[in-house]
Amino acid sequence: MDAVLVTAAIFGLLLCGCSVSGVEGIGVNYGMIGNNLPSPDKVIALYRASNITDIRLFHPDTTVLAALRGSGLGVVLGTLNEDLARLATDASFAASWVQSYVQPFAGAVSFRYINAGNEVIPGDEAASVLPAMRNLQSALRAAGLGVPVTTVVATSVLGSSYPPSQGAFSEAALPTVAPIVSFLASSGTPLLVNVYPYFAYSADPSSVRLDYALLSPSTSAAVTDGGVTYTNMFDAILDAVYAALEKAGGQGLEVVVSETGWPSGGGGAGASVENAAAYSNNLVRHVGRGTPRRPGKAVETYIFAMFNENQKPEGVEQNFGLFHPDMSAVYHVDFSA
Repeated sequence: MDAVLVTAAIFGLLLCGCSVSGVEGIGVNYGMIGNNLPSPDKVIALYRASNITDIRLFHPDTTVLAALRGSGLGVVLGTLNEDLARLATDASFAASWVQSYVQPFAGAVSFRYINAGNEVIPGDEAASVLPAMRNLQSALRAAGLGVPVTTVVATSVLGSSYPPSQGAFSEAALPTVAPIVSFLASSGTPLLVNVYPYFAYSADPSSVRLDYALLSPSTSAAVTDGGVTYTNMFDAILDAVYAALEKAGGQGLEVVVSETGWPSGGGGAGASVENAAAYSNNLVRHVGRGTPRRPGKAVETYIFAMFNENQKPEGVEQNFGLFHPDMSAVYHVDFSA
């Protein structure tokens, strides 16, 4: 879809007041590390015109939140990692954060989750995550808001991931993750996990089958684990996380895939428009089926990212977008599939 058609689609959507009608539980991350991106109101209109039902924001931005009023999009709202320490130690700061970024918009914006921190476990900020989650939850409840609070981890929290049934948190991550798992289990809130088959493939393309990484099922690329067959890496990674959660006392805890995607360029192994289109469209068609460990249980999933971002590190990092900054499509994803 070129920029002219996108603009026409947006105008048509705004004029008719149409509701979002894409696949429920499939969202897209709205990254903003670029100096040439469209204004938030145009971006939110593009989400709706593309039949995308959910959005993830990496940090609070009142202009974006204002543009989301009445949009019907489900919103995952993150905190800045640099705010974690203060959110953890200062309950009044957590209350102020909620009063600034959640309370004024709660009536017109559908918040799905607040995530305290992104990929800081294990690491120097890890100890702040759970106290920050607790302070944010208390502040939300004090404001009469029932938005669930969670955090986002990378799959680097796993010390073992193969075969999937042997998934377990690493010794470095477990002391932090285990109490977070208990906290989430007590409220029935999912853990958010960033899952990237691309990076596993690009690190060792001679050993990892491309069709296995692209969710293009092939019996020649299948992995068998105790009688269970995995035809794609996405399911294998996700089930390794489920196995780790069960070992940490999180039986039944759900996982939301807060980021996944495939670069359309940038020079990395397998980074092409064709492969990115295959991965994203296969993903949209697949996640409603669940995984071998959780068959039939749809996986709420967020594709990274809405735009190519020119201020990210050069290479593949600048090429994960579904759209160019002029709002023309890098490739088409059928969100109504």
